[in-house]
Amino acid sequence: MTEARKAGGPHRPPSVSVSGQMGQVLLALVPATGLHVVFFGWGILVQISLALAFGWALEALMLKLRQRPIRPFITDGSVTVAAVLLALCLPPLAPWWVVGTGMVFAVVIAKHLYGGLGYNLFNPAMVGLAAVIIAFPDAMSNWLSPRGLGDPMPGLGQTLHAIATGSLPTGLDWDSISRATPLDELRTGLMARLTVSEIRESAVFSAFGGHGWGMIALAYLAGGLWLMARGVIRWQAPLAVVLTTLVIAVTAWLFSPDSAFPPSQQLFAGSLMMAAFFIVTDPVSGSSTPRGRLVFGAGVAIITLAIRQFGAYPDGVAFAVLLMNMLVPLIDRYTRPRIYGHPA
Repeated sequence: MTEARKAGGPHRPPSVSVSGQMGQVLLALVPATGLHVVFFGWGILVQISLALAFGWALEALMLKLRQRPIRPFITDGSVTVAAVLLALCLPPLAPWWVVGTGMVFAVVIAKHLYGGLGYNLFNPAMVGLAAVIIAFPDAMSNWLSPRGLGDPMPGLGQTLHAIATGSLPTGLDWDSISRATPLDELRTGLMARLTVSEIRESAVFSAFGGHGWGMIALAYLAGGLWLMARGVIRWQAPLAVVLTTLVIAVTAWLFSPDSAFPPSQQLFAGSLMMAAFFIVTDPVSGSSTPRGRLVFGAGVAIITLAIRQFGAYPDGVAFAVLLMNMLVPLIDRYTRPRIYGHPA
């Protein structure tokens, strides 16, 4: 027997570094980010820039206060991904203090007060998003009309003015440049006792979720599938989110087509597709067992649909993820795989 065969094995190749994984996640977000710019203007790039500036500054401050080395943690990409994910959930013209507050909750409270990278119980981006949804409901509801449905998009100068001051520059008003999101339109229409078919006559809807929103959701889907093919994320949680959403949405729609959200709106009109591939797949705040990831993803889908149908918010993804984060230790405990050589 040769020395090579004596060496034992099989051996797993070295795992990808944190910065390498985060870099691939950022690449997977490029198509959706580009479509955000196409349909909603320059604001999303400004929001991402602000989120990154706040995130890096807060990360450095907390590391200094905790007497930890700054460079390794700043460059690992974790705070960068959290900042980009949070910014992608914000209205393009949200004032700077909205994204600043979100990053304080994401970096300081959700991440460092729990011990830093690898110790956080809750997903940082979703903590930041939930905080600003509750704290700034008006600012979080001022979404621009997708390109082609309203007045021309605000230019870069007008965008910077609105974000810096919290008010629109002279010549612009919210009635002409803003529009309810597809989920908000559905919710408002159902509360007014309109049928789904009547509500969907609005121009904001398309065959695939909503005008612009459907294309962005498909970009998240494409990016997520690429990450899955690269082995960066596991398949269980995304599949559980999508299948659970389809089963519940199709069933409800078949029984009550005039009052239930159509399946296409549930999947492609909000942030559920982004959550399926970029949020519930978080290896720290999500479940770590194969069966647990299925349970976790299914739970996120069920709670999201319940909030959309019966809750106070048009899209409940952030709250659904945080509620399921609380259950992760319990889920992992009861879904642990059987140890080889031990009874089940």
